[in-house]
Amino acid sequence: MKKWLSILLTSILLAGILAACGTSEKEEATNGAGEESEKKVLTMGTSADYPPFEYVETAKSDEIIGFDIDLAKAIAGKLGYEVEVKDIDFGGLIPAIESKQVDFVLSGMTPTEERKKTVDFSDIYYTAHHMIVTKKDSGIEKPEDLKGKTVGVQMASIQEGLAKEMVEKSKIEMKIENRNRIPEIVQELNAGRFDAAIIEDTVAKGYLKENKDLAGHVINEGSEEAGSAIAFAKGSKLTEDFNKELNAMKENGELEKLVVKWFGGEQ
Repeated sequence: MKKWLSILLTSILLAGILAACGTSEKEEATNGAGEESEKKVLTMGTSADYPPFEYVETAKSDEIIGFDIDLAKAIAGKLGYEVEVKDIDFGGLIPAIESKQVDFVLSGMTPTEERKKTVDFSDIYYTAHHMIVTKKDSGIEKPEDLKGKTVGVQMASIQEGLAKEMVEKSKIEMKIENRNRIPEIVQELNAGRFDAAIIEDTVAKGYLKENKDLAGHVINEGSEEAGSAIAFAKGSKLTEDFNKELNAMKENGELEKLVVKWFGGEQ
């Protein structure tokens, strides 16, 4: 009897141990699968007033769409990330990186020497030109014609820097007014409070289609400076990772497909 009781107790104990091991392994597998299934998320900062780079078609939805959005999602997707887009005034984008509100910025931003002091940049992904936008009957066509005029620019943009250079280096005496958003600048133009504005040509063309009373003239001098790059926090590992995928997209034609989609192939 003692022998049978001993065998029975041993069997029960062994069964319990095996069951516990099985449960532990199952939980570990479940937890592991759960962690793998959870997508890593990156927060992207952008100023959604810059079609076709980033904007909202309010008649259709409140979703931010555009060239930069597609590019960010394409690169992040290859790296195993999802992208959460955060709309911020352009002048607040670099501070948002510095304060870690966002992981990166993709917003048609030019990597100037001043900006490089506080953030890192990817390689250039798109090159555009500067354009003077004004009323059709204004007689303003080139920088020299801006003398004595009030000129609108987006705050903290490369165009604001260009306008200041015109005053300081080219000695073109004009009044520079800045606004947070491009639509505000166009509104001031239409209201006659601005004589002209300096806007990136790719963006300006969209507003010219909607505002038939406005005309645009490309600024030849210095127009190649408006290259756009992705901005990251200083020392971020994402800079190298994004750059690798960006250059792969340049080589395999994926970037060109996005250019054709959003700009009609004109660069």
